[in-house]
Amino acid sequence: MKTLLNSIVVAFGVMAIVTTANAGAPVNGKDYVVIDSPIPKDNSQVVEVDEVFSYACPHCAHFAPTIEAWAKKLPKNVVFKRIPVSFGRSQWAVTAKTYYAINALHLVPQLHEKIFHAIHEENVNLFSEDVLFDWIEKQGVNRQQFINAYRSFSVQSELQRGDQLAMAYGVDAVPTLIIDNKYRTSPSMAGGYTQLIPVLNALVESSLKNNHH
Repeated sequence: MKTLLNSIVVAFGVMAIVTTANAGAPVNGKDYVVIDSPIPKDNSQVVEVDEVFSYACPHCAHFAPTIEAWAKKLPKNVVFKRIPVSFGRSQWAVTAKTYYAINALHLVPQLHEKIFHAIHEENVNLFSEDVLFDWIEKQGVNRQQFINAYRSFSVQSELQRGDQLAMAYGVDAVPTLIIDNKYRTSPSMAGGYTQLIPVLNALVESSLKNNHH
């Protein structure tokens, strides 16, 4: 009986080692994919991590606390950015422009997670511009300033560029993470929100090493 128990313990120990090894070594084609035609980087000295997302997406809302906590701990040579997309949907375009507008007004830290909460927890219809503008004003933001940013040419251009980038990266669902314009991964590929973090860390580390070559 003791021998059997020892064998079981050893077996579990081996399984734990294998699991740990797999967690530390993400697999191309399973945990992430290499982007076929990477877009040239603006700055080769930093690694950029882009989160392709939509405020309309409940999965993005659930993922937000995890990715926000991770992004706050990044070193200075790793830059985290967000790319809100519309996928051609008018309601998603409203929320994408909302992000670009609050980003232009430097209100992302103040409003980003509140927008997710309003849509998915409080059922506020922020897909309606009238409701959106009222809600923004209730957050203590100058209504007209927000409307001006929301309707600006630059925000419209960013919306189009975000959708174009998502298409170029091969993104067909959100949330999706793009690492250094070279790798694409997502919670669904990695097996969950928390399981994605070790994959991100490994891909960022690999990108940093490549940048130093």
